[in-house]
Amino acid sequence: MSKKETFIKGTIILAVAALVARVLGLAQRVPLEHMLNDVGDAAFTIANNVYLMLLTVATAGIPSTLSKMVSERHALNKPAEARRVYHAALIFAAAAGVVMTLLLYFGAPFYATHVAKVPESAAAIQMLAPALLLFPAIAMMRGYFQGRNNMAAGGISQIIEQIARVVTAIGLAYVLLRMGYDDTWIAAGASFGGVLGSIGAFGVMMYFTVKLRRQDRKLELPSADRSIPLAGIYKDIFTLSIPIVLSSLAVPAVNFIDGSIVKPLLNGQIGPEQATAALAVLGNRAQSIAGIPPILAIALSTSLIPIISAAFARKDQEHLKSQVTLALRVSILTGMPVVTALCVAAYSINGLLFSSLDGSGIIGFLTFGTIFQITMMTTNSILLGIGKARLSMVHVMIGVAVKLAGSFLLAPLFGIYGIIGSTALCFLVITILNLRSIRGIVSFSILGKRWMGFVMTVAIAGGIGYGLNQAGIQLVEFMPARVAFLLTCLVVGMAVVVVYLVLLVMFGVLRQSELGSYPRPLQKVFRPLMRLQPSRLRDRG
Repeated sequence: MSKKETFIKGTIILAVAALVARVLGLAQRVPLEHMLNDVGDAAFTIANNVYLMLLTVATAGIPSTLSKMVSERHALNKPAEARRVYHAALIFAAAAGVVMTLLLYFGAPFYATHVAKVPESAAAIQMLAPALLLFPAIAMMRGYFQGRNNMAAGGISQIIEQIARVVTAIGLAYVLLRMGYDDTWIAAGASFGGVLGSIGAFGVMMYFTVKLRRQDRKLELPSADRSIPLAGIYKDIFTLSIPIVLSSLAVPAVNFIDGSIVKPLLNGQIGPEQATAALAVLGNRAQSIAGIPPILAIALSTSLIPIISAAFARKDQEHLKSQVTLALRVSILTGMPVVTALCVAAYSINGLLFSSLDGSGIIGFLTFGTIFQITMMTTNSILLGIGKARLSMVHVMIGVAVKLAGSFLLAPLFGIYGIIGSTALCFLVITILNLRSIRGIVSFSILGKRWMGFVMTVAIAGGIGYGLNQAGIQLVEFMPARVAFLLTCLVVGMAVVVVYLVLLVMFGVLRQSELGSYPRPLQKVFRPLMRLQPSRLRDRG
């Protein structure tokens, strides 16, 4: 198998694993939202946001750095060095796991009571804490296997982790609900699913580890070279990984900030009960739905990043320009129809999936901001690809500062919508700073003079989708509400996507002459539609 085929296969495995994990995550939130009240939803949201923030700090960046170091050493025929690097990473993972678990467990009561102002969330945070014992090690193992060109191990472990997490969370929550426990303990039981998920993922990684060791013994690869000092390895790892860690913090940090400030900022404005309800909707409903649009766009644009890295290394400016343009264009064009459909159908989606229609505006508004999350993540990846991880890190830190300041300034004026608006502003600021830095290295144009056509496409597709949604929700008068909402979601989703694709071609946002540069899945979608393009636009660059 060629390197290109291996890379494409690996990208597909990781993209499918990420998609399955996201779908299972949503599948977990829906039944839990029905079982929990606002306090339980808020407690579960806060526990997850704190946990994901600490997990990112403990692991993000190091697995990808480890992957790079291991693959380089194997390429140079130095497997003993690669094994030593892996052992060093596992030692760090064990120490980080213990420290993070103790910090989460013993710090939970103070954070829940005095920072987040939801004391009921302390038990949920503490029940999730033991998962941090294993997850740093799991992340290192995934990084090592990627370095050995085995993407399946990480992908399968991610899927098993989510299955174990979801089954345990829903099962325990249901049992505790039937036994008469209050929402504090039902949320804590649901949080414990994360611990079972970590055990499942660790079991999968151990299976692949044993399998790999057998292969290595057959190839007579040497054991770890213990003469290499750990201090030098850690210096190399942290020099490369710290900027990546801080660049990866944007989304977990924003969610952590929201979990920490929503109640304190809104308590005096709308009262504790309404503030808890707003946090419950934001965390358990809106964040789940808003997590959907980035999946496809980021998977497609990320597949172009190694090509960008190679072009930059070769100093091939023309190829670098075309690939940067393509990465940005693909992420925006594939992300926007999903964002638009979810925004205009927010009311129907809320009615279909969740226990009440409250908070549909919160879901729609937060989902709209994910287009800036998509551009932020794509531009962050491009900066990493051209060796500018430190710039990406600085821009993320500025964006998080904007998020904090914006929340405190806008919440008194617009309530929960001010806090959500500051999230979109955070992602937009990071995107603008990233684009400015990329433009200083290579000139590019995302859509050039085609922006007007793109805006008109989104506006018309969104307007038609909104009209269909308003008409569809009238069906609740004639049939069961959930059936009406399901039909409306399907009709709106298909209509928005079809109208969007057709108008992209008709307005010349996409041209026949450039179609060959797009990933094959997009070529298959757009090639038949190109007959609709006016002849004056068809061959224009």
